[in-house]
Amino acid sequence: MREYLDGIDAAPYTAYRPTPPARYVLAALRPRMLRLAAERTEGAHPYFVTPEHTARAREILGAGPLLCPEQAVVLETDPEVARTIGRTYTSVYLSQPNYVNSVRELGFAEEDLRDGGSDAFVDALVAWGDADRVLDRVRAHLDAGADHVAVQALGAHRRDVPEAQWRALAAPLATLATRS
Repeated sequence: MREYLDGIDAAPYTAYRPTPPARYVLAALRPRMLRLAAERTEGAHPYFVTPEHTARAREILGAGPLLCPEQAVVLETDPEVARTIGRTYTSVYLSQPNYVNSVRELGFAEEDLRDGGSDAFVDALVAWGDADRVLDRVRAHLDAGADHVAVQALGAHRRDVPEAQWRALAAPLATLATRS
């Protein structure tokens, strides 16, 4: 990754590459990549993480670099429906070793990672419930040191565009953007 960043920094300016200094973040999950993000970029965008990961990432990054974790959400109060939607999402990432290694570092055991994840696992990675419960999870990332939280609303199917969820969350999420 260091060589890749060297290549980006050495490349001639194009419309696709920002001018120096670096104006990009790394999709960093684990400590070495987070340290690299702090050293060489504007910060990190960890994906498929919990607020506990956000706190650990902030410790590694220090106070300066941006920390912009992703948080999957489902506006659904029925636990069975919400977890079914959540497992569709978690199953994709549990097939990828980098994400599996990352969640293991958060303390999840092998049995938590089977069949799309245990209820506790899905609940930890996907905020579900009413808008207040979803906002509590986003707020937990901010309280743990995030500068920004990329909220990803999930639909019943992977390609669904959950417009109703975005509409319901827009105003409540905007209140978090103005907190001091």
